[in-house]
Amino acid sequence: MMPVLEEKVLPKDGSLTVPVLIVGNGPSGICLSYLLSGYRPYLSPAASHPNPILQHKLEENQHLSIVDQDLEYLSEGLEGRSSNPVAVLFDTLLLPDGDFGLDHTSPLCWKLESWQGISHLVLGTGPPGGSWNAMEGSMLTLSFGSWMELPGLKLKDCVGEKRRNLRNNRVTPAEVAAYYQHFVREMGLEKNFVPRSCLTSLCRINVVAESEDASKRGVIQERAQEEGSGAATRSLWEVRGYQKGSNGVQTPFLILAENVVLATGTQDEPVRLGVEGEELPYICHSISEFETAIVHSRVSECSEPVLIVGAGLTAADAVLCAHHYGIPVLHTFRQAVTDPDLIFNQLPKVLYPEYHKVHQMMSQQNAGRDSASYRGYTSFPQHQVSSFKLDRKCVLERWDKCQTVVNVSMALVLIGANPRLTFLRDNGSYLGLNSKMPISYRYNPLQIHPHTYELLQEPNLFAMGPLVGDNFVRFVKGGALGITSCLVKRHKQQKEQVLAK
Repeated sequence: MMPVLEEKVLPKDGSLTVPVLIVGNGPSGICLSYLLSGYRPYLSPAASHPNPILQHKLEENQHLSIVDQDLEYLSEGLEGRSSNPVAVLFDTLLLPDGDFGLDHTSPLCWKLESWQGISHLVLGTGPPGGSWNAMEGSMLTLSFGSWMELPGLKLKDCVGEKRRNLRNNRVTPAEVAAYYQHFVREMGLEKNFVPRSCLTSLCRINVVAESEDASKRGVIQERAQEEGSGAATRSLWEVRGYQKGSNGVQTPFLILAENVVLATGTQDEPVRLGVEGEELPYICHSISEFETAIVHSRVSECSEPVLIVGAGLTAADAVLCAHHYGIPVLHTFRQAVTDPDLIFNQLPKVLYPEYHKVHQMMSQQNAGRDSASYRGYTSFPQHQVSSFKLDRKCVLERWDKCQTVVNVSMALVLIGANPRLTFLRDNGSYLGLNSKMPISYRYNPLQIHPHTYELLQEPNLFAMGPLVGDNFVRFVKGGALGITSCLVKRHKQQKEQVLAK
């Protein structure tokens, strides 16, 4: 059993070995902690799934939890908006026919079987909820509120009464963040979470195998560096980092882990344009920096326009924010407004009226000139930034190489974010589908086994969530199911092997 940490202070000497270490305390890490703590999904005796084939498969082993069943068999033939089959399976079980807007009740019931739990720690740089704690609090989430939920607790039960009939069941990031923190408390997971903890190094080491003699177990932390010593060794992960106290002091830690799960998300490192002048002080790469500039009156309706670069939802949120405060906007993006890959062309207009409004703005400004319809907004489709100048002039270049120079008060480059994996060798690039490219959830996700989420290049290292292409909360839960199922089955196999001897 893993020793209980007083006040969650991690040791500095590697004296603690954790069966499972989860790096990241967002919805991915929280859901995995929930399952590793012994919460188990079963097919409810009175429920049925609208997919008759899946229902038949579930009934074959109704006495077993989903964790203990053959996930490859259950997920076979299912289709969904994730490339990971277990993510599709779990989403299908939790939100039957969710893509059709139907509100079918999940056929699963949940039981707490604490004896099935696996000891683990969850590291995060902030409170539980991960990047949701840093998102702008008044915008509405893209996903429905029910899609943001974790098993066993309804989000609507955690928001105020006046919010329960919210249009289209969408919620604000602030409410989602509060829900995740409440979930951790409500499900008794707090003992597993170590906030204000940052990982700096993760590497594999060989250690002397644990002695059956309890008095000699301390030697487990010793490195087996001498070849031919004859000592039995086993492979562990050496985990280094620091904990940041309330006073700002950073205290280093060193622990060991048998298994490590990467659940860091992809919001750590904003993607940059890589053009001349991008490091100038008036260039920002997050919407929070824009909000700070508004609060301190560095931009206003009387200032030069704000240049917003990007055609994703974050860029759209920035456009809406500027429009709300009457701040003039220049909006540049590479795609054509009619490009089917543009996210706005994939969202139902009725469900996402505010994003439809931004799309209308982008469409009606296709000549790059301000109009009476959306005064103060000018779009530059199929343009890219060529350079930023010291005098706050930005050079925009159209697809045909025609250039336009604009004056701005500030520029927001909002073209996505990549994970920060500096604690791994080569920033983790060797773990991706293309080892010569940086890790990206869109272009180069981590390469995993499709049903266990174990990295193909590194045994006992797992990844889930946006790192493996699942960028929506509704699909990250499948990673938690796959990893838990893998670890539980391996534990049982190891136990059987010991008993056989």
